Amino acid sequence: MTGYLGSYATLGLLLLAGALVFVAAFGANRVLRPSRPADTPGKWENYECGLDPVGGDWAQVQVRYYVYAYLYVLFAVESVFIFPWAVVFDRPGFGTAAVVEMGIFVGLLALGLLYAWRKRVLRWS
Repeated sequence: MTGYLGSYATLGLLLLAGALVFVAAFGANRVLRPSRPADTPGKWENYECGLDPVGGDWAQVQVRYYVYAYLYVLFAVESVFIFPWAVVFDRPGFGTAAVVEMGIFVGLLALGLLYAWRKRVLRWS
């Protein structure tokens, strides 16, 4: 299949094959799974680490875990911006301005990390 519509036909065939694999997998699951109806009342109880649930379902979560997640996302985004810059840095046209811009970017991120460290956000206890 060549030409403009040929690539769409290839994509359509791949999507159809993917849908068929999906349907076949779920069909095989339905046919091969054991059929055990809920004959005991304990089957529908909550299961949590092998222990019976005690108390209510509301619990406090400390904010510091969200702060760590936020800092991880922040530095993951930093790497998303730095890696492409590092790959094309040796090409012509990237000179002092590109180095200064990346220095400002990394400096702002370091300033944020310093702020979090000074506010003692990065302590576990």
